[in-house]
Amino acid sequence: MKDQILEIKENAKKEIERTNTLQELNDVRVKFLGKKGELTAVLRGMGALPPEERPAVGTFVNEARDEIENKIALKEKELKESLIAEKLQKEKIDITMPSKKTELGSIHPITGIIDNIKEIFLGLGYEIVDGPEIEKTYYVFDQLNTPIDHPARDLQDTFYINENIVLRSQTSSVQIRTMEAQKPPIKIICPGTVYRSDSVDPTHSPVFHQIEGLVVDKGITMSDLKGTLETFAKRCLGENTEIRFRPHHFPYTEPSAEVDVSCFVCKGKGCRVCKNEGWIELLGCGMVHPKVLENCGIDHNIYSGFAFGFGAERIAMAKYGIDDMRLLYENDVRFLKQF
Repeated sequence: MKDQILEIKENAKKEIERTNTLQELNDVRVKFLGKKGELTAVLRGMGALPPEERPAVGTFVNEARDEIENKIALKEKELKESLIAEKLQKEKIDITMPSKKTELGSIHPITGIIDNIKEIFLGLGYEIVDGPEIEKTYYVFDQLNTPIDHPARDLQDTFYINENIVLRSQTSSVQIRTMEAQKPPIKIICPGTVYRSDSVDPTHSPVFHQIEGLVVDKGITMSDLKGTLETFAKRCLGENTEIRFRPHHFPYTEPSAEVDVSCFVCKGKGCRVCKNEGWIELLGCGMVHPKVLENCGIDHNIYSGFAFGFGAERIAMAKYGIDDMRLLYENDVRFLKQF
């Protein structure tokens, strides 16, 4: 039986040496040391031996098992080290090679303009207020002195969800909500997306970004409005920027005005950007209509206020000399990289 055990041991060692994978090595382990393995079968056959021979044979079998297990352990270590070395070779990175070029994005000009405007008005002591884009006609029109039969309502008609719910055509609705919820003094700007049933052309879009401002307090006058807008224009468009007021009509302000700024490209001499007029129309403004104040529960005999509103796109066009609003929406990277 000892000769049989020696033969099994030698055969096991030879097969272990020939293995090239961990799976092959495991197969050898099972073949010789498993429950039905060759060496296990010898142990089971020891019952046929005389009792006096069993201890010596048992010891010989255990020594053989130990040698085979040690040989398997060494081979397993060798194979694992080989796998690691192979993996390291395959995944080796040459750190001296140049990296792939990474394209970095930048702030969109509209977002940049809105952020810049917010910073200017925060520096002037204004609060930033937000409101819903899907709004009641009560806040978009009725409370702004524009009832359903008012002709000015057609100019800002918008997309209706139903007869009482619309996509807001201006962020003035946020001003109304603020005046209803808060008593003067009020000093806010309301940036946000607005919607109008306009056709798309170089200066109009059915969706654009508007920023409106509102100040209500005791003793507010038109000169406060003019000083605020002059300060804003100079900080946003340059210190040499001049503004002019033209009489206009808005149902929610009285008196009302359109505000132009001197063309920052030609300095008022006339060019393609300003259509040779030297001025660029920028925003609408005026003193808050007494009826609007009364609608919001504010006594117009005690308080007065001014409001203004402009499109962020119009500011971007004025500041960067863009002559077609559609360029801001087309996501042409060649255009956006300029900013």
